[in-house]
Amino acid sequence: MSRIPNYASAVDTTAHGEYRINRAPDDTRPLYRFTGRITADGSSGFRAEPGRYHLYAGWFCPWAQRVTIQRALNGLEDVVSVSYVDGRRDGRGWAFRETHGADPVNGFTLLREAYEVTEAGFDGHISVPTLWDRETGRVVSNDFTTIGIDLATEFGGWSNGADLYPARLRAEIEELNGRLGPAVNHGVSAAAGAGPGAATARADLLAAFTELDARLKGSRYLLGDRLTEADVRLWVTLARYDVGSNAGRAINPGLAEYPNLWAYARDLYQQPAFTDTTDFSTFTAPGATLPDWTAPHGREALTAP
Repeated sequence: MSRIPNYASAVDTTAHGEYRINRAPDDTRPLYRFTGRITADGSSGFRAEPGRYHLYAGWFCPWAQRVTIQRALNGLEDVVSVSYVDGRRDGRGWAFRETHGADPVNGFTLLREAYEVTEAGFDGHISVPTLWDRETGRVVSNDFTTIGIDLATEFGGWSNGADLYPARLRAEIEELNGRLGPAVNHGVSAAAGAGPGAATARADLLAAFTELDARLKGSRYLLGDRLTEADVRLWVTLARYDVGSNAGRAINPGLAEYPNLWAYARDLYQQPAFTDTTDFSTFTAPGATLPDWTAPHGREALTAP
C-alpha cells in the first residue's frame, strides 16, 4: 500500500512572515549549526556506507548544486540518495511541495523538522544542502563545502574512482578558492547593486574574470587538464551569472565578453554531471535571456593526450 505524499501548505508570508537568517552577534555569516563529517573508517561517528545518507538539496541553490555535481562526478547516485525542496519559502523555511516531490525519507513537510529532530529548539540557519543520516535519524551537516569534500574523498569503495580533491592539489584548490570565493562566488550579488560597495565588488569580479580568461586560454580546467573541486565551485556561479545577478546587464554585457571563460563554462555544462544537475528554470530571472549553453566549445584540444 503506497503512502500518500505529505506536502507543506502554500507559501504564505502573511501568515508566517519572511524567512529570517539567524546570525551570531557581529558575524554576517549564516549560523550553520551542523558540521559533522563522514569518514571512510567511521572515526568521525559517521561512517561512509551505501544507502545510509540522504541529501536534501535545491535545484535553485548554487551551494547545493556543488554537492549534487560532486555526487554525480563520483558516481554516487545509487550510494547517497537526494531529493529537492521547493524553490520558494516563507518564515517556515524550505518546504516539500508538489513542485519537486515529497520528502522520501522522513515524510517531513518542512526541512525545519529535520533540524528540530536533531536539536530541539533549533535556532540556526535552515539551508540546503542538508545531509541526513538514516541510521542515527539526525542531520549530519549543512556545511556545503565539507559535504562536497567528503563525497569526493570518503566513498572510495563505492565511487567510480574520480578524484576531484587530490591530496597533492588541495592546497592549490583552497588557495584559488580563497581568491575566487570572495570576488566571484560571494561577490557577484553585491556587484549587481549600487553604491560604493557595489562598484568595488564589480571591479573585483571583473578583474577575476579577466584573470580567469587568461588562465583558461591554454588550460582546459583551472588546474590544468584535470577536473577538480575548484572547477565545481566556480561553475555554479558562472551558470547563474547571465540569468541571475547579471540578468539586467548591470555588471557587464555578459560572460561572452570573456571567450575562454565562456567556452570553459560551456565545456563543463555539456558534461553529464553538470547537465543533469542543472535546471535553468529554477534560477533564471523573469525576462532573462538564456545563453546557448549547448554551442560547441572547442576545448577538447586543450586536454593532454
